[in-house]
Amino acid sequence: MDAAAGTPGSVMQRCDALAEISEERGLLVRPYGSEAMRRVNEKVEGWMLRAGMSVRTDAAGNLIGRYEGMGEGTFILGSHLDTVRDAGLYDGPLGVLIALACVERLHARDERLPFAVEVVAFADEEGLRFGTTYLGSSHYAGAFDEDLLELADRDGVTLAEAARDFGGDPDVLTGPGSAPKDILGYCEVHIEQGPVLEERDLPVGVVSAITGLSRIKVSFSGQAGHAGTVPMEGRRDALCAAAEFILEAEAAAQAEPGSVATVGEISARPGAGNVIPGEVDLSLDVRHGDDAVRESLRDHLRSKAAEISASRGCEHRWQARQESIAVPADPYLGVLLEEAIEDAGVEALRLPSGAGHDAAQMAEICPVAMLFVRCKDGISHNPAESVEEEDVAVTIDVMGRFLRLVAEGGRGR
Repeated sequence: MDAAAGTPGSVMQRCDALAEISEERGLLVRPYGSEAMRRVNEKVEGWMLRAGMSVRTDAAGNLIGRYEGMGEGTFILGSHLDTVRDAGLYDGPLGVLIALACVERLHARDERLPFAVEVVAFADEEGLRFGTTYLGSSHYAGAFDEDLLELADRDGVTLAEAARDFGGDPDVLTGPGSAPKDILGYCEVHIEQGPVLEERDLPVGVVSAITGLSRIKVSFSGQAGHAGTVPMEGRRDALCAAAEFILEAEAAAQAEPGSVATVGEISARPGAGNVIPGEVDLSLDVRHGDDAVRESLRDHLRSKAAEISASRGCEHRWQARQESIAVPADPYLGVLLEEAIEDAGVEALRLPSGAGHDAAQMAEICPVAMLFVRCKDGISHNPAESVEEEDVAVTIDVMGRFLRLVAEGGRGR
């Protein structure tokens, strides 16, 4: 039996329903511009329409539902509907569906706030297909980098082509954006992706800041050759160069407290068991809460890539795909979230986010806040992602209280 709209049960059921929409059988994967993304947008659009919202899709493929208010101004709620490969059910969709549940409760009471509420389901936060995050929110905020249009996926399809195939318009992506001009603020609900809330036995927490990150594509070029006939001395093995670099990234991050460096993707060519790899591409993700520390680590690794490449008779290429600065949450909205949590009878805890979120991009144009939801064992980007319905109930309650507090404060922040 379907749960009533606007209830925690309906949010959980909808998360389950969206998890059935995937590009591959047996695992959840929804990259930007895929047929699965098209289908999931259509399903969420139907729920938005039933909640009394007008719905549009912008040039990036962001799905935007608008619930009109009684006065001027627009408050934005949102998260993303794309996923990593072999994803869990809640990273992204939970935030969209809780935002929708808040609007459904307003609609059921025929209630209008002093401002409009816009629920945005961003089209690409994870960067699975093109290796750059915040594609959807960067366009929405009017901060899309034109150079990204030439990025190509593994099949050689450019981002510009993918946007057009998805029904968007690459010529508009670099324009002023699709966000309304009267934004009061933005708030995003997201699973914590860490263990702090569970350790403190708290259902929700207020995000204090979002970490900065660098995403780079690193390529090593050597010389392919026969595995049995080319002596070890003098080999120009691109994969060995890449392996040395990966271990350097691990060691350098371990030596700098608070830093993380990850190589999550690697491709070696020509890809035969009896051939020395001549070409290797890999992804590098570097993060730290202090931008100066992150940039220093990134620059160190760039120097090491050149050093390692030269020592092995190889060449290398360093292609920066994304640079995002650390973003502090807005103090005023953070206080309102804390008040909403305490009004709901829960301790208000502040904690930083080690993951990137669309809120980091939205901070370019408005005050931002984030509310974390407890997730079991802190697991995310994994099918084992799990949240409790009771925590979802608290989250909807807190977000409803938060919107009322924003309404009482109006624009006088």
